[in-house]
Amino acid sequence: MKWLTRMVLLMVIVAVLFGGVAVAQKLTIGLSFPSLSFAWFAFLEDAVKQKAQQLGDIEVISLEAQNEVSKQISIIEDMIIRGVNGVLLVPIEVEAVIPAIEALNKANIPVVTVDRRIKEGAPVEILCHVGADNTEGGRKAAQFIVEKLKEKYGEPKGVVIELTGTPGAGPAIDRSAGFHEIIDQYPQITVKSQTANFRRDDGMKVMEDFIMSTPQIDAVFGANDEMILGAIQAMDASGKVDVKETITVGFDALPEALKLIEEGILDATIEQFPGKQASTAFEILVNFLRKGEEPAQKVMLIEPAVITKDNLDQAEKSF
Repeated sequence: MKWLTRMVLLMVIVAVLFGGVAVAQKLTIGLSFPSLSFAWFAFLEDAVKQKAQQLGDIEVISLEAQNEVSKQISIIEDMIIRGVNGVLLVPIEVEAVIPAIEALNKANIPVVTVDRRIKEGAPVEILCHVGADNTEGGRKAAQFIVEKLKEKYGEPKGVVIELTGTPGAGPAIDRSAGFHEIIDQYPQITVKSQTANFRRDDGMKVMEDFIMSTPQIDAVFGANDEMILGAIQAMDASGKVDVKETITVGFDALPEALKLIEEGILDATIEQFPGKQASTAFEILVNFLRKGEEPAQKVMLIEPAVITKDNLDQAEKSF
């Protein structure tokens, strides 16, 4: 009887010590994103790795694609060969990476997209998409500019420069669509648009061209902070445009942008809460792999916020 009691006690101890290991299945998850040259993605990568540490027993294979679609496809193919359990993907373009996602589907490797989506209706299976409502962010940027133009002229009128993102990228498409949904309602507002590829250097060069060709500039909207920061550099250097007299709006709430808002140089930026995006998407993927838990919805959009000098404390400051 004592022997039996000891055996039962030993089984209980083993269950307590090792029972949780089966639940916390060791996972290898691939993370593919455009490029670390964009500060936003450096933060996203860090947020994913922090979440992996919190959830335990997860190896994150994180690889940037240097903003090249062919490289991103190659990275995903390599992840399949390495036998990852799941993939967290920030697609460079809405259509170009679809063949890579098809390959993931064939290998039965679940994929969650974060920040950037793929083309709606594409014949592939995505477990879930988590991102900011970029269309709403574009609307909010436009509405902010409209209100500032009203303050300046007594009515919404003037010349607005729009620096758009990488052609074919989901955020570039959605932010511009939301922006024009609002701004185009005002016929006395002239909008001049040009891509600056989400890059600071491009933002500076494109803005230099606009300064040379456009006698009047009342506002500038950069579809990310990198571009608006480049545009501000160009305006400062030109001696022709007073930055503090020009309405300027960015998108991403990067630390540099927040500092310029505090200094009264940049008027606003759109906060899309990247930490929340990354951690939510990662947790959805892990819960599916460990528990078979399906996400509550296929698309989860986080509402962006306009950050100005009056509400800087609402920005994610953990960059």
